Amino acid sequence: MQRRSTQWVRLSMRTPGILIFGMVLAPCGWILDLTATVAPNWRTFNQVVGRPQDVIIQQGIWDICEASSISSSILCNQPDSLYFSNQVIRPAQGLMVASLIVTLCGLAVAIPGVRCWKDTPNWTVAGLGGILIFLSGVMTIIPIAWYTNIINSINTATSGTITVGYCIVLGYIGGILEILGGFVMFIGICRCCGGKNRGERRVREVTDYPGQQKPPSRRVDLPSLDRSRSNASSVPYSKNSLDDDVSFPRAKTPERGSVNTSYNGTPGDVDL
Repeated sequence: MQRRSTQWVRLSMRTPGILIFGMVLAPCGWILDLTATVAPNWRTFNQVVGRPQDVIIQQGIWDICEASSISSSILCNQPDSLYFSNQVIRPAQGLMVASLIVTLCGLAVAIPGVRCWKDTPNWTVAGLGGILIFLSGVMTIIPIAWYTNIINSINTATSGTITVGYCIVLGYIGGILEILGGFVMFIGICRCCGGKNRGERRVREVTDYPGQQKPPSRRVDLPSLDRSRSNASSVPYSKNSLDDDVSFPRAKTPERGSVNTSYNGTPGDVDL
């Protein structure tokens, strides 16, 4: 029994699609996570008690700012020790910063594996980078989800109408992008779907081995090229009609076997 070949070959020198997908989503998620980390808008207080109606208090995990709905002026570094003493603040700070660092480490590890200066990418290195990117997305989702779950019960010295800040939305989107990008890169470690995830095929599928019968050629029925004139043809001509269709008289062709023996001229020197 012939042993089946386990060798694989890439069909193209281009970077595999799963690696391109991960390397695009990861930086996009990192930028969104960075914005969610440094921006002081995890939740917003409108109609603050004891303040003018146009005053808006924006609370983040690093800073608290006071803004106005009728002007562009923003005053940050607002004191609120009660808010920063909540249990969710310190873990959120650590996890968000760790997520940014782990994402950069994942990209640094994945880039040498993704670059195709060889015939085949280093799938192990690229997969390890994908794992780090995946973990960074999880580190972002955990504090975002925790903060959102208890957003109305976080203690603060400010009272008013609470709304979700844009940092929560950006954090969710950035974390999901990193999770998807890291997971897609990680599945390149193991070959699945017949090698399609890596853009590969078995060597025996693209190479003819000695003694291996080729599949029968496909028969293609071509249209007939017979141009014989049918009785129903709309072109009213024939071979005889072409011979008669002339505008000048033709010389008559002598009949075969007949020789003109009559000569009435005077004989010349050539005839002698």
